[in-house]
Amino acid sequence: MNAAVCDFAGRSLAWRGLPTPSVVRVYDESRPLELESGQTLAPVDVAYHTYGRLNPEGSNAVLVCHAMTGDAYVARPDGADCPPGWWQDLFGPGAPLDSRKYFIICSNILGSCYGTTGPSSLHPITGRPFGPDFPAVGIRDMVRVQKALLDHLGVRQLALAIGGSLGGMQVLEWALLFPERVRAIATIATAVRHSDWAIGLNEAARLAITSDPEWLGGRYREQPKRGLALARMMAMLSYRHYDSYNQNFDRSADAGEKAFDDPFEGKRRFAVESYLRYQGQKLVNRFDANCYLTISRAMDAHDITRGRGCLRTTLARIKVPALSVGISSDLLYPDADQRNLADLLPRGRYARINSIHGHDAFLIEFDQMQNILGEFLKELEHAA
Repeated sequence: MNAAVCDFAGRSLAWRGLPTPSVVRVYDESRPLELESGQTLAPVDVAYHTYGRLNPEGSNAVLVCHAMTGDAYVARPDGADCPPGWWQDLFGPGAPLDSRKYFIICSNILGSCYGTTGPSSLHPITGRPFGPDFPAVGIRDMVRVQKALLDHLGVRQLALAIGGSLGGMQVLEWALLFPERVRAIATIATAVRHSDWAIGLNEAARLAITSDPEWLGGRYREQPKRGLALARMMAMLSYRHYDSYNQNFDRSADAGEKAFDDPFEGKRRFAVESYLRYQGQKLVNRFDANCYLTISRAMDAHDITRGRGCLRTTLARIKVPALSVGISSDLLYPDADQRNLADLLPRGRYARINSIHGHDAFLIEFDQMQNILGEFLKELEHAA
């Protein structure tokens, strides 16, 4: 892995037992990336995994776009002795994402910390991490980096671009920025623009991070652990649903504790408290605080209508078959918004995941995901 991106990414991937991704430089000082903010960035490296083989026409590619703190490790490579990827159950022979049929690509997004250039990467001049000096990036910048990667790989056209949450925001921008390069899209639990509710949640998380005494203006040597953990704990509440937490925990005591006959006795924890603390610590071990701020701000700035007119006019430009998947219990990106998106897309189709698990259901309800995505892909094949 390139020295400018290997330190944090290498430690994080090793902690989780994941294989090192491929890394390629897609922008350099002679041709820097021009950002939405008006600034430029160079060099830009992108980390990625691929599955299957690209056909001679360069047209059987599927781009999978990951969510906020996700990575390029969407599935375990064939025959590899390593943990399953975050969408493992959608991969394999006969599954929707079948590497015998498709050349599947997933890259780490710009601004993240798993191999693609971001705040934890080393500044080419100072030799220190960019940290808070990393420029503001937007979703369109992330997509332009992905497009440069696909050019490098020889992909001429995507059979499908698919993603959930922040991944879906990238997919919408793909269809608008490079319509000639995409034959179909699928978005799951996403947004055409970030809502005030979602922006408020992100701001509370950022304040938790920057209020940590170890934050040091973003020039920390060690992670601001308490702040980053707290940010994740708050996020986990928005990623799930009231019913999901009640069903999973039911006011039970933490493992190893006796039942709460007297809830005021001692300092015992409820199981849900320990679960949230565990999730917070997991993120501290695998993600960078400056990257969290950078990506959350990119999400808050997301608005597909910016510079393009009203929402109806903007979505009318997406002429390809488009699947919009909602989640019945999603508090973050409500199901009704996904149905509205499908209604406004010229060739839109709506499907719903029925689940009590909230926004994260697209990472949990794999049987429903397989059925919904499998049916959509079959329709695309029959129409071809």
